[in-house]
Amino acid sequence: MSRALPYGSWPSPLSAAAVAAAAPRIEGARFVGDEIWWGETVPGEGGRTAVRRRRSDGSVADVLPDPWNARSRVHEYGGGAWTATDDGVLLFVEKADQRVWALRPGEEPRALTPADGMSRFGGLVFAEGLLVAVRERHDGSPVPPRDIVTIALDGSLVVTDLVGDSDFLAQPALSPGATHLAWVAWNHPAMPWDRAEVRVGRLAENTVAEWTTVAGGTTAGLQPEWLGPDDLAYLDDPTGRWNLRRVHLSASLDHSPVVEADADTGGPLWSLGVRWYAPLDDGRFVAVQTNGADRIVVIDPSAGTERDLALPITAGAAIESVRGTRVLISGAGSTVPAGLWEVDVDAPDRAAVVRGGETQWDEGWMPRPRAVSVDGPNGPVHAFVYPPTNPDVAAPGDEQPPYLVLVHGGPTSHVAGAVSPKIAYFTSRGIGVLDVNYGGSSGYGRAYRERLLGTWGVVDVEDTVAAASGLAAAGIADPARLAIAGGSAGGWTVLCTLAASDLFAAGISRYGVADLRRLAADTHDFEARYLDGLVGPLPAAEDVYIARSPLSHLDRMTTPMLIEQGLEDEVVPPSQSEAVRDALRSNGVAHAYLAFEGEGHGFRRAETVTRQLEAEVAFLGRVLGFEPDGLAPIALD
Repeated sequence: MSRALPYGSWPSPLSAAAVAAAAPRIEGARFVGDEIWWGETVPGEGGRTAVRRRRSDGSVADVLPDPWNARSRVHEYGGGAWTATDDGVLLFVEKADQRVWALRPGEEPRALTPADGMSRFGGLVFAEGLLVAVRERHDGSPVPPRDIVTIALDGSLVVTDLVGDSDFLAQPALSPGATHLAWVAWNHPAMPWDRAEVRVGRLAENTVAEWTTVAGGTTAGLQPEWLGPDDLAYLDDPTGRWNLRRVHLSASLDHSPVVEADADTGGPLWSLGVRWYAPLDDGRFVAVQTNGADRIVVIDPSAGTERDLALPITAGAAIESVRGTRVLISGAGSTVPAGLWEVDVDAPDRAAVVRGGETQWDEGWMPRPRAVSVDGPNGPVHAFVYPPTNPDVAAPGDEQPPYLVLVHGGPTSHVAGAVSPKIAYFTSRGIGVLDVNYGGSSGYGRAYRERLLGTWGVVDVEDTVAAASGLAAAGIADPARLAIAGGSAGGWTVLCTLAASDLFAAGISRYGVADLRRLAADTHDFEARYLDGLVGPLPAAEDVYIARSPLSHLDRMTTPMLIEQGLEDEVVPPSQSEAVRDALRSNGVAHAYLAFEGEGHGFRRAETVTRQLEAEVAFLGRVLGFEPDGLAPIALD
């Protein structure tokens, strides 16, 4: 029989160390011969990205062994750091030197690109017998030159420039016969979810002889995929939703929608390797459609039909690779944690887990997320509620639970309700979680995404406050025990919220932005003009930058805080977190500051994530007035 215990003090079998090692982060996957290969971040190995394979007999082995690390730094966020030839040669970007290497399992890697000390590669694609990539050269130019290249596979270190002609390039695709190249391009000050072009160029003598824009420009074109020598599929959002379209490369450039849906097939192009759909050999498509949550559908243009595969994957879904009617899909869901699945689109009920997709804990420990919307001053605000969940404990009848309100980064990003061991680490201890998609988040169409234009630090704050207030007003959360947490852009919203509102009793900032002018001056090129849209262009909007920055309002920092910072963070340097720490100390406010050696912008090491989780629960207990089971108290300055 379960016993009643105060919220926050519930005993839980979910240790921070086990959670840090759970739910692998999939970094691409593909069919290779009779095998399935995938990339996977390994927290226990310093957060490196390994490439692994499942052999035809079901056994699993590393293709890319420790200490090799497949991670690109193009656009800083990388993506597409590995691919493979049809006969089983791994082609990958090594994190340490950003060169491209080739590795046949069981042999030593060999370099394919020169060691020039300035080139980075990403978005690797192997097609038509050629290795194509996006190259970024850090030669001291204000905007690093970028181009799409081919890389010789014979070890000659020959890299051939195909095309540049814009500030940013992504998602190269070779036509059958390698007669044409399609790609995505955009220029400062736009971000790729604002305006991006789908371009097509004719290949002649190892270069793009001429090119034209076939889609996008005033809209945000994405992911070109060839259906035939003159037939191109792509994504675009002229209706306000990214939908699947196609263009016939005749003189008239005949465009037509493949399907029109009130959902997004597509999303923010943070990562070079992401795919939201794939064509099947028989003319159908398998695609992700997102409206808050994801669903996987099969579209048959010839029949004009769309069929939901009814898979459990509803969050962070990506179409990784296709062979015949078999598809590799990564993602998570409300009943399954992150993983990789093999699915036959004609027999989806027999979908098989390749990696992840299950936890070491009984499902009774995993909270079921519930989508909610509340009215805010800017319109509806979307969020997901994770209630305290513990099969061995009964909730006390005279107490409302504390809630941790999570604010995602980006800010042009998105969360969807999914099984998460990290969230369950809190909920199993009696701490509810509210995960907010404030205005500016993707997954709800362009209009919702553009709610944040010019208003970062205002709308995100108001929407987060509205979501948390609505939770308390509904009697779900204790209004006196609300806490807020977020990292990067989410940390910015945490700091802005604590400076503007007294709703929250505690705050957790992970490498949070505190100074907009410093961010604009120090950030990398991909985001160098991001703030033009979110806040306003400099120098004209400098007064707004100063007025909105939390560092301008340090006297308002009166809420107890836990500050977590990677000491190798080049996006938000430690000085910003240290300034907040110093202000809290000066104001006499209880706080703790945790600095992590070897961590950059985002925590990847198992030992870091373990310490982070334990510290956050201990901090919440200290400030909100409960005693977490099995955790040492945290010292507050």
